[in-house]
Amino acid sequence: MLDYREYNNVFPSPGIINPYDHKGVSAIETFRKSLRGVLFVDRVLSRLGISQGTAYPPKGENGLRSLHHQICQSKVSSHQKLCLLYYLLLDHDDIHPGRSQWADGFAEEAGLPRKYQILMRGLWHMDRKEFKYAIENLTHPSLPIEFADDITIALVRLPLANKRSATTTTSGIQSDYTLALAYFHAAQPVLNSSEALELLFGALARTNITAALDFSRKYPEWTRQQMFERLLASILEQPEKLGPHGRELVSAALTGEEEGWFEEYLRRGKGKRNKGASVLLRMRGVVTGRLSNVGVLESLAGYALG
Repeated sequence: MLDYREYNNVFPSPGIINPYDHKGVSAIETFRKSLRGVLFVDRVLSRLGISQGTAYPPKGENGLRSLHHQICQSKVSSHQKLCLLYYLLLDHDDIHPGRSQWADGFAEEAGLPRKYQILMRGLWHMDRKEFKYAIENLTHPSLPIEFADDITIALVRLPLANKRSATTTTSGIQSDYTLALAYFHAAQPVLNSSEALELLFGALARTNITAALDFSRKYPEWTRQQMFERLLASILEQPEKLGPHGRELVSAALTGEEEGWFEEYLRRGKGKRNKGASVLLRMRGVVTGRLSNVGVLESLAGYALG
């Protein structure tokens, strides 16, 4: 088995390739800045107590030798050390003409299990904002859920910032949640931070009312009420969606608490000033049999036009 503690057994000669020259380091720092100052490899380094995320990217060969030494001397398992070295070799593969296979060759010789390769490759793609490729790896059924909150935040905030796989323009960046929702549905992560929870629910509320409602019901009553009100606000904020999204919500089998929140928010709460509030109330009245449907379609059409 490969002795990864020997630098020359791991990395190709700097004369062959150097991903950490001035240009390479500058590119990585640009990615870090666009990801709110923290790369996923920074989180891995910090979690394992290695350099606290300050040693990456290494500066030239001397910096890489220093980082290799820190990794090898750290008090973590061999698999964890191999994961970090594998990540660094993905950098080497990335800039080699035709994409070399140093990372995979190293993993095979060093005995790094496949699931760890998939995880690190997924995080590497996240750091390069290649989100489509990232979730293909990070949703693999063999993987434990790691960094779910941070992944969710990045996917919701930067859904189309994919330099290699995005096929649309940046004009729809703020409204396209395809990749974030694909990750959520495939991985089913448990989110712990309020930011990740709010961002994910916002994406659900703007795209799938039933899924958002089901999601909200997993939480305690106070949180559920906040989410339900957010769901109503999202419908009211999108006049073009009032018809389809409104119908989906008012046709749902609401609980007693949800029925009360619905009435309170639209009649007396923050939603009452929105002219769509009366439309939703009338739509719900028709569904529940409290009102006839006369005039509801006209009100809806008038709201959309006005």
